[in-house]
Amino acid sequence: MKLLLTSAGLANKSITNTLFDLVGKKPEDTTIVVIPTASNLALGDKDWFINDLINLQKQNFKSIEITDISAVDESIWRPSLEGADVLFFEGGNSYHLMEWLNKSGLTKMLSELLKTKVYVGVSAGSMVTNKNLALNISQIIYDEDLDRKVELNGLNYVDFYFLPHLNSPDFINLKENIIRETVKDMSEKIYALDDNSALKIVDSKIEIVSEGKWFEIN
Repeated sequence: MKLLLTSAGLANKSITNTLFDLVGKKPEDTTIVVIPTASNLALGDKDWFINDLINLQKQNFKSIEITDISAVDESIWRPSLEGADVLFFEGGNSYHLMEWLNKSGLTKMLSELLKTKVYVGVSAGSMVTNKNLALNISQIIYDEDLDRKVELNGLNYVDFYFLPHLNSPDFINLKENIIRETVKDMSEKIYALDDNSALKIVDSKIEIVSEGKWFEIN
């Protein structure tokens, strides 16, 4: 399985080059499908989403398709995903995305699709690869999902927790000291990455790709 877990998509050349190394094709021969579902629950200005799309457009992909698994039937989204080289799961709300991965049935078939495709996660799209969505982290660090009481399982593709947007001005609690205090009772490995950093994962082998700041715990 090939995963590229990011905070902000193809934010710099290092992350972009890593993607095409994983795909094994030139940009002009590569097809990508964007799954924007997580962004549906994100309120307010979505210039970050537009910027992510602009960064994709700059790469000269053979084609860029957008398919929302919460808005169309499987008969529409499944051929889109099956025909793409890259499955690009956008950011937004990780719980909303995971709920629709389950409701749509994509959770059950995604691991099979990823035998031949590359998974790219952006923020929430990266966080759903964890074993669960870490409600404590979501509520304290990201100030989200405050009305939720029950933990939700993730895709369980990785054995660590991915925390995006380190030091971002949009998330005042995403500072190293606050993160360390919040997760002090957790034994799992935790990666906190800023918007210029990513994790490249090939069959459980992890490589840091960064032009910015990151740190790990445990």
